[in-house]
Amino acid sequence: MGAALEFEKEKLIIGVIYHDKEVLDEALRILIDEFGEVDLVSEEFSFSGEFSTYYDDELGGEGLRRIYSFKNTVAPDRQADIKIRTNEIEAAFSVDGKRKINLDPGFINHGRLMLATTKETGFRVPLKDGIYTELTLFYARGAWQKFPWTYRDYQSERVQRFITEVREIYLSERRENLSKSGKKQR
Repeated sequence: MGAALEFEKEKLIIGVIYHDKEVLDEALRILIDEFGEVDLVSEEFSFSGEFSTYYDDELGGEGLRRIYSFKNTVAPDRQADIKIRTNEIEAAFSVDGKRKINLDPGFINHGRLMLATTKETGFRVPLKDGIYTELTLFYARGAWQKFPWTYRDYQSERVQRFITEVREIYLSERRENLSKSGKKQR
């Protein structure tokens, strides 16, 4: 029988789609209050122009995309609670039932990227309170590998470069923490 071990903490990222930069700035202040300092930010790019106009009507214009990585690592069993909180933040900025910002939290470790969602489908795993997780990408043979359901932006070279940087920060901090604690890597 295997012994259940405490989950290793992972890097929290939050993908953001927005149109209004003031809403982004205000939401980011809340996210930093909730989850701590940001240690890496992706370049801004047009989600609408490169991937989909799905959010444009709700956001009130062209959807722009950034991804934020948070310095503090987080236990992956908090994923549902974090998604619930980001949903509350989205709701706080909504006008007439339309979101003005979309917040998608995820976790990166040495071998995977998981994203939280409220949308159920066959490849998503229920966590709690209507929140699901999906394995979006896995890292093997020196690169991120996709699944048939991987969102197009997460398949892009631009996003994969960014999450590779996040992974490298995670691995460096993990090695340092394991060295200090004397624990072995799993």
